[in-house]
Amino acid sequence: MKILALILAGGRGSRLDILSENRVKPSVPFAGKYRIIDFTLSNCANSYIYDIAILTQYLPFSLNDHIGSGKPWDLDRRDTKVTLLQPHEAWYEGTADAVRKNIHYIEQVNPDLVLILSGDHIYKMDYRKMIKQHIEKNAVLTVGCNVIEPEEAFRFGMMATDDQLRVTDFVEKPKQTDLTLASMGIYVFNRDVLMDWLKNNDDIEDLDFGKHIIPGMIKDNPVYAYKFFGYWKDVGTYDSYLETNLGLIETVDKIQLDMYDKKWKIYTRSEELPAVKIGSKATIRQALLSNGSIVAGHVERSVLSPGVVVHPLAKVTNSILLNDVVIKAGAVIDHCIIDKHTVIENNAMIGFGDDFTPNEERPDLLSNGITVLGKSIVVPKNMVIGRNCRIFNSADLSKVKNNTIYSGTTLK
Repeated sequence: MKILALILAGGRGSRLDILSENRVKPSVPFAGKYRIIDFTLSNCANSYIYDIAILTQYLPFSLNDHIGSGKPWDLDRRDTKVTLLQPHEAWYEGTADAVRKNIHYIEQVNPDLVLILSGDHIYKMDYRKMIKQHIEKNAVLTVGCNVIEPEEAFRFGMMATDDQLRVTDFVEKPKQTDLTLASMGIYVFNRDVLMDWLKNNDDIEDLDFGKHIIPGMIKDNPVYAYKFFGYWKDVGTYDSYLETNLGLIETVDKIQLDMYDKKWKIYTRSEELPAVKIGSKATIRQALLSNGSIVAGHVERSVLSPGVVVHPLAKVTNSILLNDVVIKAGAVIDHCIIDKHTVIENNAMIGFGDDFTPNEERPDLLSNGITVLGKSIVVPKNMVIGRNCRIFNSADLSKVKNNTIYSGTTLK
């Protein structure tokens, strides 16, 4: 049976605003050395699914460079390949519209089943089990789902099923509901059925699986849910991004996502960097340290990406530092997300104080004390930056009055 996997990787990820300013959300670094999309690609490789097309849209350059020929995921085979599909006629208006605009590619590959995936979730899943259930139940569509708390339902497509897991109701992002079964954005379609529904709804410009396709199919078609009980996270907000990263440094009995499972490896395109170097006076507690990082100061409950340098007397706690960030002597970093190539000069304090004023411009993004700095920023010596701040890479911090940025500030 021939299976084609389509990975939807064109979402802008606007709630990660600074991190997705110059890259698409699936390309955002995660867990030190990885990108978010690595988890979906590794799931495909570990499930022996090698015919893969990645549908990109916003700011695809970082993602394209990361994927390359697909070699790290064993996708550069003679008889299979990874293909990057970008909009060529018009912008994608919805999830199903993105697939519809690439319908000729599906016809060219001519698979038996089409596996549609999202490229921006953190999880490990054997897609073969879902495909097996799809075949056994003679389904035309199977929807991967996860049990969540009802208060989170407004972010997901929610469904109800009968005792045989046939979907009887589907509501996209309801404001209020008692339903607890959430769509994971993972679908197995019979090819012919998918093609018919895409072609027969050409009058709907923003055609979407959750809004249009699934609700339209469940009445007269065998649509089934596949329950997934493993770890699955959407890291689409600063809070969830920080929390999920720091969750990987918990003790073995508390950790929810095992990154060290040799039977289900997470593959990525790695930089050729030397081993981690620890200074004689360094102190490290509960941290992920990536290749090429150098620690001579104090690091606690933090994730360091490749090439990060923490100088003597510097202190980093509860933070995520992306590639090649430099924390100089005496600097203090707490509850921060700092993007690539940013330099924190001597004795600066980032994420400082007891003032938790929400971000004045975007309180919906930052209200719990996290401060976010963009790429290639230079924070001057002795500068103090409070909590819930958004500092974009275009900001010139040398012009800040009194060398102080108060909590809740946005600088662009």
